[in-house]
Amino acid sequence: MPAKRQHIRDHSAEANLFARRATIAFLIVVAMLGVVLSNLYVLQVKQHEDYQTRSNGNRIKVIPVAPNRGLIYDRNGVLLAENRPVFSLEVVPEKIADLDATLDALTKLMSITQEEKDSFFATLRGQRRFKPVALRTQLSEEEVALFSAQQHRFPGVSIEARLARHYPFKSTLTHVLGYVSRINKKDLQKLVEAGSEANYAATHDIGKLGIEKYHEDLLHGTVGYQQVEVNNQGRVIRVLDTEPPVPGKDLVLNIDIELQLAASKALDGERGTVVITSPKTGGVLAMYSSPSYDPNLFVHGISRKNYSALLNSPDRPLINRATQGQYSPASTIKPHLALLGLEQDVIDQHTTINDTGRYRLPNVSHVWRDWKRWGHGEVDVARAIEVSCDTFYYDLAYQLGIDKISEAMFEFGFGEFTGIDLYEESDANMPSRGWKRARFNQPWYIGDTIPVGIGQSFWTATPIQLAHSINTLVNRGERYVPQILRGYRYEDGQVELEPLKSLRPIQISEPANWDIVLNAMHDVVHGEDGTARHAFKDTTYESAGKTGTAQLFSVGQNEKYDEEEVDERLRDNALYVGYAPFDDPEVSVTVVIENAGGGSANAAPVARDMMDFYFRHHTFDPTPLASAVANQGSQ
Repeated sequence: MPAKRQHIRDHSAEANLFARRATIAFLIVVAMLGVVLSNLYVLQVKQHEDYQTRSNGNRIKVIPVAPNRGLIYDRNGVLLAENRPVFSLEVVPEKIADLDATLDALTKLMSITQEEKDSFFATLRGQRRFKPVALRTQLSEEEVALFSAQQHRFPGVSIEARLARHYPFKSTLTHVLGYVSRINKKDLQKLVEAGSEANYAATHDIGKLGIEKYHEDLLHGTVGYQQVEVNNQGRVIRVLDTEPPVPGKDLVLNIDIELQLAASKALDGERGTVVITSPKTGGVLAMYSSPSYDPNLFVHGISRKNYSALLNSPDRPLINRATQGQYSPASTIKPHLALLGLEQDVIDQHTTINDTGRYRLPNVSHVWRDWKRWGHGEVDVARAIEVSCDTFYYDLAYQLGIDKISEAMFEFGFGEFTGIDLYEESDANMPSRGWKRARFNQPWYIGDTIPVGIGQSFWTATPIQLAHSINTLVNRGERYVPQILRGYRYEDGQVELEPLKSLRPIQISEPANWDIVLNAMHDVVHGEDGTARHAFKDTTYESAGKTGTAQLFSVGQNEKYDEEEVDERLRDNALYVGYAPFDDPEVSVTVVIENAGGGSANAAPVARDMMDFYFRHHTFDPTPLASAVANQGSQ
């Protein structure tokens, strides 16, 4: 066989091939390195701030800090609503694997009640799972120590210290101050609608009633924030930055706690109310509604048993009788109607009637009776107020007619909200033709007008309306809105006064008519036959007023009212409105006592007690308040 031919290797070609392959590989490596470097540039330079923010988000948290709620003082600097430190057991559901098992273990450790569990789950349903929910509030020192020793067993459960509202005078001021309680789903919805949700990010409670609710925006303050660094377990390592919260404003009320306590004592457990105001300013010095309840029960969550007892009580302690109670004003409005009759020239100072104890319209068989069966004989307008003659006002109402009466009484504030700084207020009812048509689809009959003359029939009023109307009489038509808030207190104890709120005054054509009515009210107290003369006998001051007795049901034409045979809750309401001193009034008092009987025997003595207490213990002159406000307005 011929020998195999050997090929000579082309080293040059191989070197060129290797060089080409090496160059291509190098270019690929350079290109890939360029891509990597480009990405590094984008990440490290162009997107640095974005990724820095994300990184900080993993290790930095912003924690809202709740502001301290503003304190509430009476006009003399006595603390009425304060903040006290409390400890609560709080649970973050998101951090707990088995919530039921954790609650069972906590129950064995601290005896958590079923009601507390139910409240916890009810709150949990309206809360985000990463937010803490209180399982138990007001822990004792022993409970705090017991849990602290076992805390390692309960991840997601902690003890938190916070300030909680406390009302040292308990039931004495409930219907004035109201109370705060835990923010619920309804409250949260209102905050969202108002755009205030962020300001309540760390807040547990919100005003529910009274001043606490009406002035919530002043009392709450502004939320603050802490920027903190946390580790991978969420534990705070250090505080990076702080924006302190702005505490709520400290409020000063017109309320005098001594007068308020005296009013509570004077009512002595009766169902009713006492309202004491300054006629010259509209300032509410005392406003007590009985029965009342302890607002501290609501701050930490009232039990079902206690709430049910309040809700179902026939004495209705949840109602603020001063602003929500609707009562027939009875004879307390006779001075108002007398002024109207004088202004309309229906009567004059010398107009008289012969009161035989019975009043009858022409061609009408129905008889309206005077409270005094045999009547008062010959009476004019002043004596009709002094002795509270019903017959005179039956006739006056008949001559005036319901249209003039309702129009004029609206000006005195009846059938209208007074504007007091409480949301819990009723406008009651000032009857008119249009009201009856809308309410009953019936026309107004002349027989409906007659009892309106003595403040009965469809006419109802709240005690704060009566107080407002008597102040209007005292001020000869000048009208000031009843105000509980007096001003704002600063750290140095100085008080910035809240401006007075006035309404359009009542103008009359003959100013002397004010004197006729007010002098007659003076005779109610100091006249020989005045209905309040016994209650105010031997006072060291001169006052004026008007008694009232409101009948709660109609007595048959030939029947006699016998208090002993009537159910206790159907007996007459006792009323009194008055003011003192007569020549320069500083204080007005309105008293309504339910089912107590006659106003002269039951309500007037309470008013006397309040005026005696006022002049014995107080040198309060409301004029400087009005002057200070006027000076503020001129600055």
